[in-house]
Amino acid sequence: MNTSLTADQRTDLVLKEMTQDEKLKLVFGHFGSELAWKNLKMHPAAIPHSAGYVEGVPRLGIPAQFETDAGVGVATQGSGPTARERTSLPSGISTAASWNQKLAFKSGAMIGAEARASGFNVMLAGGVNLMREPRNGRNFEYAGEDPLLAGTIVAAQINGIQSNHVISTLKHYAVNSQETGRFTLNAKIDDASARMSDLLAMQIAIEKSDPGSVMCSYNRLNGVYACENDYLLNQVLKTDWGYRGYVMSDWGATHSTVAAANNGLDQESGWEFDASPYFSGALKEAVTNGAVPQARLDNMLKRILRTMFDKGLFDYPVPKDNAIDFAAHALVSQNGAEEGMVLLKNDANVLPLHKDLKKIAIIGSHADVGVLSGGGSSQVYPIGGNAVKGLEPAAWPGPVVYHPSSPLKTIQRYMPQAQISYDAGTDIKAATALAAQSDIVLVFATQWIGEANDAVSLSLPSNQDALIAAIAAANKKTVVVLETGGPVTMPWINQVASVLEAWYPGTSGGEAIARVLVGEVNPSGHLPVSFAASASQLPRPVLDGDPAKPDQRFDVSYHEGATIGYKWFDAKGLKPLFAFGHGLSYTKFAYSGFSSKYINNTVQVKFTVTNTGKVTGKDVPQVYVSPTAGKWEAPKRLVAWDKVELLPGESKSVSLNVDPRLLGMYDSKTKTWQINAAAYKVILARSAGDNDAVSTTVNLPASSLNVLGKKIK
Repeated sequence: MNTSLTADQRTDLVLKEMTQDEKLKLVFGHFGSELAWKNLKMHPAAIPHSAGYVEGVPRLGIPAQFETDAGVGVATQGSGPTARERTSLPSGISTAASWNQKLAFKSGAMIGAEARASGFNVMLAGGVNLMREPRNGRNFEYAGEDPLLAGTIVAAQINGIQSNHVISTLKHYAVNSQETGRFTLNAKIDDASARMSDLLAMQIAIEKSDPGSVMCSYNRLNGVYACENDYLLNQVLKTDWGYRGYVMSDWGATHSTVAAANNGLDQESGWEFDASPYFSGALKEAVTNGAVPQARLDNMLKRILRTMFDKGLFDYPVPKDNAIDFAAHALVSQNGAEEGMVLLKNDANVLPLHKDLKKIAIIGSHADVGVLSGGGSSQVYPIGGNAVKGLEPAAWPGPVVYHPSSPLKTIQRYMPQAQISYDAGTDIKAATALAAQSDIVLVFATQWIGEANDAVSLSLPSNQDALIAAIAAANKKTVVVLETGGPVTMPWINQVASVLEAWYPGTSGGEAIARVLVGEVNPSGHLPVSFAASASQLPRPVLDGDPAKPDQRFDVSYHEGATIGYKWFDAKGLKPLFAFGHGLSYTKFAYSGFSSKYINNTVQVKFTVTNTGKVTGKDVPQVYVSPTAGKWEAPKRLVAWDKVELLPGESKSVSLNVDPRLLGMYDSKTKTWQINAAAYKVILARSAGDNDAVSTTVNLPASSLNVLGKKIK
């Protein structure tokens, strides 16, 4: 307990004092809630309705690990009268859409503080699976399709969480891209492609945040389960990247004792979900008979204990029933939602809503009472309860939950002069009649997805496309507000005046949506994903697997390799509905003085951003690079960005440096990044599809970088 010693020194001291049975306690996790479907009881020392519990060793002062889901706040497993009401951030994809590292840190710090105040010291947050499959039911938890953006934003959130002396968990490692068949599917991808995409996103997140734990995923990778995959855990994570934390399994992702332990798994989580308690008596026997070396068990303990010392679990015990400032935290959530909303279209500047409007119609998606959230283990139970009860599915991954934050009521507060009418949208004839007699129509459309529940298609469910088309035919001033977990198609896009993507906006989402619509907030979100015009544009137009056959084993061939999202659209010459990086504002921005140069083994770019409009706004200038000789996986890559807030007429100078790995191709044989000697086009753009982007050229010498991006001399 000597805090003047390093985490390593303290770990070595306590490890020497542990018995074999005490060691085994720390590598074996329990579920923290009742399991009606298995008729199992939670561990009596666990926090009720929590994700998990790992016993401590009171004799040696080793604290227990109390684990909570997930990336948008302190989740409750199950709901009802004993549910924990906590603050929910907007979805992870919304935070990524902010392109704002400071906001991501502040958001993480808020949910980390609530986790700690609720008695938890491990938060299963840090989802950074790239969006290979836009129908994936957990896309709302993640951070988009680009490895640099996703890794950087999630790292900032992890840093915020861990600032509370709470361990954060990077997940799901790796190539966990869909929920259909998630327990059985085999993701097939070559090493170089993985290193330049999914693995690069996780590597960037680890380098920028040092998460205490990495959670291995359910799926198999190239034939081997992720939680017993020597390539993923020992070779890439622990050797090539030098990761010093511990690897925990996802709940139900452990399939063996000897193979899992020897191939890099350090802790079995929620063993009740597994076929057997692999890291309990079976692990003890395996170490006794030499199938798992004693040194390996000790390494598992060293990784866990060192992390607990390093992140403060020993020195900052979790408080009991600590007070939470829910009003302040709701504002953090609201600010995050406001900055993550993306204005996709705004013909004739119909937004912000004009103050002289007399009749406003609000139609659909329970916008009179609340905003939608995503389902599954990350579900945060709303403060004030579920605003819309009785929706299906009522059971896992439900219940479907609406946060009691009404867009309608907030709009009424800001526009008291207007007559605001609401229609549920269940009767198209009634909805169009209301639309026809209104000055403007706000149609709210939703898509509910969640863990274990991929979207059936990219189309809006429940006949909402037909509803929107009919309303737009009745009133040209139709604004569509989308509350979705990811991209959707929009067959009505040319009929409506404006579209605002609000994602799942969290605890104060109704207030946030309203404030953007009325102009109290200037939208500044930009898409972290491409919106396809149709499923036919995707690498896999039809989702692999069959949701009706959960035990079916099948392969998913990620033949696109590292060519994900905008890179796929570029490489195939396809035009998406909305490009990666796209986002409009209520003001205008101009760029000038753009230059690039090779310095200190990388590229440095400089430029000036000016707000040429009449209101304060935030811009997201994006820098892409394209090789003029040689070939990458795609025509261009995002290599840098900034978010700049400017008053009307104000200018700011921006200087950015490029991670040199983003200028090369990964070579699996030598485990190096190879940069070709050539001229490279450096592009300053507003999105990946910006036709008016400015560019310059920089000449790079040939260079070899190690796996961490350091130049090899």
